[in-house]
Parts: sequence; structure tokens; C-alpha cells
Amino acid sequence: MAISADGASWYLINASPDLRAQIEAFPPLRPRPESARNTPIAGVLLTNGDLDHVLGLFLLREAGQLRIFSPQSVLEVLANDLRFTEIVRPFCKIECYEPPFDGFAPLPAADGKTVGLNVRAIPLSAQPPPFSSIEVPTGPQSVAYEITDERTKGRLIVAPDVAELRPELRRAMEEADAVLFDGTFWSELEFERVTGKKRTATDMGHLPVEMSLETLRKLKARHKIYFHINNTNPILTPGSKERALVESAGVKVGEDGIEFEL
Repeated sequence: MAISADGASWYLINASPDLRAQIEAFPPLRPRPESARNTPIAGVLLTNGDLDHVLGLFLLREAGQLRIFSPQSVLEVLANDLRFTEIVRPFCKIECYEPPFDGFAPLPAADGKTVGLNVRAIPLSAQPPPFSSIEVPTGPQSVAYEITDERTKGRLIVAPDVAELRPELRRAMEEADAVLFDGTFWSELEFERVTGKKRTATDMGHLPVEMSLETLRKLKARHKIYFHINNTNPILTPGSKERALVESAGVKVGEDGIEFEL
């Protein structure tokens, strides 16, 4: 996912392992022709330390400067268990920012100005990723982001890993113009039923769609989208009864290439 207020400076929400293919598929993220080495990607906001969300950071090491907004507790996992800072720092300058949990902070641009977007983090879970060696986290290991556009006043919620609908997240969703919400699993026992592995949606930190759908149905947001969808989830199948229920609630099933403006 990529966001921009002006179409020139972009922030990524997490950095997927297939980030290179995503950049190639979306021309505004490609380097501009005016210099030999550049990028319109101003930085990355990390929602947690899952491998699917952070391995793409290594691909950005040649940018010269890498800005990361992330809870400090997540950065500690990346530094200790993935050796991220140790590996990437010889290639580029790393700037790390702790997103505020009270109030908003402006996202900086490459030239030291701001990109016209403001952000705050909403704490969700203290459960670290499976590879983490940190036994007692010092802070949240998973967050949602609330992002506002200074010019249009549009308000976006991005929440890919939601274990439960806490009051603060629910309130923010009720005020948002767009909500991208955790669609990992349809039901609590879906993963076990398909794979045979005894892990529930709750065990993996995800609220099933069948438990969040009514909440999304009632939201006033113009754009309501399930994303971060596991390949076991039947909402991915056109014509399935589960997908029909989602669409009848006024919610979209996320797919590559969706674009919208607020």
C-alpha cells in the first residue's frame, strides 16, 4: 500500500518481500528520469514486524536515506532478530521515527519539508512476531495508523492485524473516510480446517471477518476494504457466499491495483 498527498512523495504502509514487483507495477513509485539514482518513496510506516511487512525494507537500502515510522518496540525486534540496522546501515542513512499515540505528527519529505500527511499510531497488540527472541516486549508490537490529509482533511485508517476491536480503534474507524481492515481469515477455525495445523485466527492475532463485518457495515466511511487476506479465506473466491455477504455489506474485497482519493 502506498499513500501520497501530492502524487510526488509517497509513503509505503509496510514493505512487502515483493516490493520490487509492486514498484514496477505502479509508475508513480518508479525512479524519476532527472537523475541517475532517486526514489519518490519518502519513507515507510510499519504496522508490525511480520516478515511479510518488513523484508522489503532491505530492497530500499540503495535509496541513500531510509525513513521508517514504527513503534520502538518493533524496531528492537528488527535490530535484534533480523540484524536489520547492522545490515542496511552500511548502504544508507536510516532515520527512525516513533509515531505519536496522542496527537498527530507530520510525515517528512526527502527535502526536509513535509508531504502534507499527518499520522498517529493506535496500539493493537503486544504479541511479537514468531521469530522474535524478545520474551517481554517493551511496547506495542502491532499498531494501526490513522492518517489525515492537510489539504482535503480526508481521514484514513489502516489496520492489517487486528486481534480485537478495542474502543480507541473503533472510535477512529467511526470518524474515518476510508478504512482498510484486517481480512486475514473468514472464520476462527479456517486455518486449522484447511491446513490441519491447530492454530486459530485468535492464536495468530486476527479477528475473523465474520466477527468484524457488522462493524464495517455500520461505518459511514466512503471506502471500506478488507485487505491482508490469507489464501485460505473464501472471500477471495468470486461467487462464494462469503464474498457475497461482504459485498452486500458495502465492503470491498481488496486486490492489487485499487486506487482511491479522499
